[in-house]
Amino acid sequence: MLKGNPILKKDLKVTSRSMRLSWGITAYEGIMLLILIFSLNIFENLSTSFYDAENYYSRLVTLFPILSIAQIVIVGLIIPIMTASSISGEKERQTFDIMLTTSMTPFAIIAGKLFSAVSRVLLFVLASIPLMSIAFIYGGMSWLTLFYFLIAVTLYACFAGSIGILSSTICRKSITAIILSYAINFVIYALTFIPMVVADMVTRGSSMYDFPLLLLINPVMFFEEFYTWVITGSFEDSLMNQMLNSYVGPFTGLLARGGTWMFVSGFVILGITLLFMLWSARRINPLHGRKK
Repeated sequence: MLKGNPILKKDLKVTSRSMRLSWGITAYEGIMLLILIFSLNIFENLSTSFYDAENYYSRLVTLFPILSIAQIVIVGLIIPIMTASSISGEKERQTFDIMLTTSMTPFAIIAGKLFSAVSRVLLFVLASIPLMSIAFIYGGMSWLTLFYFLIAVTLYACFAGSIGILSSTICRKSITAIILSYAINFVIYALTFIPMVVADMVTRGSSMYDFPLLLLINPVMFFEEFYTWVITGSFEDSLMNQMLNSYVGPFTGLLARGGTWMFVSGFVILGITLLFMLWSARRINPLHGRKK
């Protein structure tokens, strides 16, 4: 499906020949460099005594979550713009109907649009590895952690991109699709906490029932578990593990133990990504499209 995908090949070829990619990587690296310098300056100010100076290099391990979280935030902000105009942009250029007349299936079209945007985002992330390597060389982080991070950020980019693709199939204008994409992200990131908080307030802290299960689709909780694992080597200090001290439902208590939550959340996010892709493919399929 991806091998030999004409849309993926065309987008990558056009992108690689455009100066906007070079300027985008330059701006991305500039932002990451500023964050790195700012963080190192804070560590320098904290080393006021000889004892603190000895532990200066041990603090460099925290550069990994600082730089990687900054990258995740940037990816979450830019990938909806890349993907939300993929289908609506074709409609605005009046090339959408021509694209449907090709031999490609609707799902192959959606996959090509999605992975062309994800590949560009991953190029930005890969370009920042020299900056992140400071945390691995001096901070004692394992290079296997970097591999895990690349898998996690790829999953997140596909998830955020699928939301943008779906918004692009719903809206006819790119600006409307971008707004809808950000609105869906807000619902997933913020509103999934509300039922749990309300249940905790109503019961006065005695039970949250199984409302925390809504957080399985929330990438914020997925990365919270991920960073707890890669930095401490265990899940004892994770937020979900600490929820076991409160009264939660039986299913939440089962998933919150150990690293079960992170892996289940990863599979749920992957499943939702595939669901959004199938939904988007159905919407652009002229045989199943909604009649006007």
